[in-house]
Amino acid sequence: MTRRLLQRYGVLGCLLLASAVALGALTGVGTFTFGYAEGLSYFSKDPRSCANCHVMQEYYDSWSRAGHHHVAGCADCHLPQSFPDKYVSKADNGFFHSLVFTLGAPDAIRLKPRNLRILERQCIRCHQSLVDPLLPPTHAGEAPSCVHCHPNVGHGPR
Repeated sequence: MTRRLLQRYGVLGCLLLASAVALGALTGVGTFTFGYAEGLSYFSKDPRSCANCHVMQEYYDSWSRAGHHHVAGCADCHLPQSFPDKYVSKADNGFFHSLVFTLGAPDAIRLKPRNLRILERQCIRCHQSLVDPLLPPTHAGEAPSCVHCHPNVGHGPR
């Protein structure tokens, strides 16, 4: 098949065809992501944007009943504060959340170890003066996990 295409259209024609197919696929995915899936809303800090995807509605609802909902949104706890890290994390989480959404397995959304480290750093950032006495003097020591003792602070009972 490839040999026949090359003979009929030449290398340049096949490259143009492959480019057109790739551009069409990219346009289709982009239109879906930024149209139907409201992709631009994910660049905001509005917690409602996290519930655009129906698998996240339960988490949004539990956050709205939890103790921190009046002072911290999704991005405040679940994303790093620095520019590149924040958007790398958004892209990574968005990909896996959309995969869960597409495959229809909503119970598969769990904190990965990397995301748990981000969450812990954010707890410590906001509560620095309170937790400083609890933290080990060096990174070699094992710090207690905030969510171990406070599992319902960010998300209330579900």
